[in-house]
Amino acid sequence: MSEFVNSDEKAYKSMHFVGVVNIALGIVVVVVSAVCGAFIIASGGKLLKDKRGITF
Repeated sequence: MSEFVNSDEKAYKSMHFVGVVNIALGIVVVVVSAVCGAFIIASGGKLLKDKRGITF
Protein backbone atom coordinates (compact mmCIF):
# COMPACT_ATOMS: atom_id res chain seq x y z
CA MET A 1 0.00 0.00 0.00
CA SER A 2 2.88 2.41 0.71
CA GLU A 3 4.10 2.21 -2.89
CA PHE A 4 0.71 3.54 -4.08
CA VAL A 5 0.90 6.45 -1.65
CA ASN A 6 4.40 7.31 -2.86
CA SER A 7 3.22 7.07 -6.47
CA ASP A 8 0.27 9.36 -5.77
CA GLU A 9 2.56 11.85 -4.08
CA LYS A 10 4.88 11.90 -7.10
CA ALA A 11 1.91 12.41 -9.40
CA TYR A 12 0.61 15.35 -7.34
CA LYS A 13 4.07 16.94 -7.20
CA SER A 14 4.56 16.64 -10.95
CA MET A 15 1.06 18.02 -11.63
CA HIS A 16 1.83 20.96 -9.34
CA PHE A 17 5.11 21.65 -11.16
CA VAL A 18 3.48 21.46 -14.59
CA GLY A 19 0.66 23.75 -13.46
CA VAL A 20 3.08 26.37 -12.17
CA VAL A 21 5.14 26.22 -15.37
CA ASN A 22 2.01 26.56 -17.52
CA ILE A 23 0.86 29.63 -15.61
CA ALA A 24 4.32 31.22 -15.86
CA LEU A 25 4.55 30.55 -19.60
CA GLY A 26 1.05 31.90 -20.11
CA ILE A 27 1.96 35.16 -18.39
CA VAL A 28 5.14 35.46 -20.49
CA VAL A 29 3.21 34.86 -23.72
CA VAL A 30 0.58 37.47 -22.83
CA VAL A 31 3.24 40.08 -22.01
CA VAL A 32 5.28 39.38 -25.14
CA SER A 33 2.23 39.49 -27.39
CA ALA A 34 1.09 42.78 -25.84
CA VAL A 35 4.51 44.33 -26.45
CA CYS A 36 4.61 43.05 -30.04
CA GLY A 37 1.11 44.38 -30.65
CA ALA A 38 2.08 47.79 -29.32
CA PHE A 39 5.13 47.90 -31.61
CA ILE A 40 3.02 46.92 -34.62
CA ILE A 41 0.43 49.60 -33.88
CA ALA A 42 3.15 52.23 -33.38
CA SER A 43 4.95 51.33 -36.60
CA GLY A 44 1.66 51.33 -38.55
CA GLY A 45 0.85 54.78 -37.22
CA LYS A 46 4.28 56.03 -38.19
CA LEU A 47 3.85 54.66 -41.72
CA LEU A 48 0.47 56.37 -42.08
CA LYS A 49 1.91 59.63 -40.81
CA ASP A 50 4.97 59.47 -43.08
CA LYS A 51 3.03 58.61 -46.26
CA ARG A 52 1.80 62.20 -46.48
CA GLY A 53 5.31 63.39 -47.30
CA ILE A 54 5.76 61.10 -50.30
CA THR A 55 5.39 62.72 -53.70
CA PHE A 56 5.81 61.05 -57.10
